[in-house]
Amino acid sequence: MGTEAIDPSYEDIDQWPTPLAVAAMVEGQMAAIASLRALTGPIAAAAEAAAQRLGQRGRLVYVGAGTSGRVAVQDGVELYPTFNWPQARLHFIMAGGLVALTEAVEGAEDDAEAGAQAIRDARLTAEDVVFGLAASGRTPYTVAALRMARAAGALTIGIANNPDTPLLDAVEHPLFADTGAEIVAGSTRMKAGTAQKAILNLLSTAIMLRRGLVYRGRMVNMRMSNAKLLARGRQMVADLAGVDLDLAGEALDRADHDIKAAVLIAMGADLATVKAALAANPNLRDAIKARG
Repeated sequence: MGTEAIDPSYEDIDQWPTPLAVAAMVEGQMAAIASLRALTGPIAAAAEAAAQRLGQRGRLVYVGAGTSGRVAVQDGVELYPTFNWPQARLHFIMAGGLVALTEAVEGAEDDAEAGAQAIRDARLTAEDVVFGLAASGRTPYTVAALRMARAAGALTIGIANNPDTPLLDAVEHPLFADTGAEIVAGSTRMKAGTAQKAILNLLSTAIMLRRGLVYRGRMVNMRMSNAKLLARGRQMVADLAGVDLDLAGEALDRADHDIKAAVLIAMGADLATVKAALAANPNLRDAIKARG
């Protein structure tokens, strides 16, 4: 496997001056990101399919083991504060359980039946979207989970760093990031992990774009959980509604800190009308267009 190969260029890296070793690792990280250029179309297709499939109840389900599982969880947990994606519509399946986020669980990734059972326990539906990650593309736990998820009717998206692997064969949307050999042989938390995290960032953000949770480049569905984010929210409302910060703050208070509702209120709509409009269609762009 490419991710397990030894690159003779780096066999003596432990003897290199530290600045030279770090420079080589930086180049490796840049190469990992460059490998994603070939995946623009497949990532976009997967994101569009996922956005359509999710409907009003579908969940985003992340599956992985070891480094790949930790990368997956990191992407998913950020969707609630960033886009107010409901926590009830996120589900994490990690080989060895969530304790494996901080501790190695011996043999967990080799347990294919545990991966399949975790999917059964999740009770997937056709509205659910499942991301499965494994640098090798062969991790039994993750491959079995993806096969079971697809059989259950969920949309499946797989990310691997080796070609022609069981994981990529198991899913509807295979994404192969050709990151090659690691500078430290087999250390897939480096190039492979970087590529996986970037792919998930792209996928989840593109899904949120297609779900209408971004307007004019702003996180208009963001949760404001601290003073910094409240200030950001006021500025968004002021910019998008064309009002000053005081009026933006008043609108946010009336809207119970819902940025989209606050924009419409600041533009002159009443609270009841705003709530009804956004309940019917949460897309701010459509709501503004409807106002004429």
